[in-house]
Amino acid sequence: MIMNIITKSDNHKRIDITLPQETIKLLERISKKGDRSGLVDQAIRFYAKEMNRAKLRKELNEGATARYQRDLDLANDWFFLENEVWPEK
Repeated sequence: MIMNIITKSDNHKRIDITLPQETIKLLERISKKGDRSGLVDQAIRFYAKEMNRAKLRKELNEGATARYQRDLDLANDWFFLENEVWPEK
């Protein structure tokens, strides 16, 4: 019986990916020898973080736009009362 055993640590797993030749050249140019996996890990984490930020920004903008008229009406309703309590000097 022949068995293929690949040793993996609990925190790492080997995968095969395909990249364009230009990306490979760039990766080889900017990564330290033997640290391609670390660079790819950092790049993916950075990309995911930025995508989450962009999604949050979009959702906040959409929410503010959707509630714009309500917020403006509330501000107008309270404007005169606030001026009575805190008159300008």
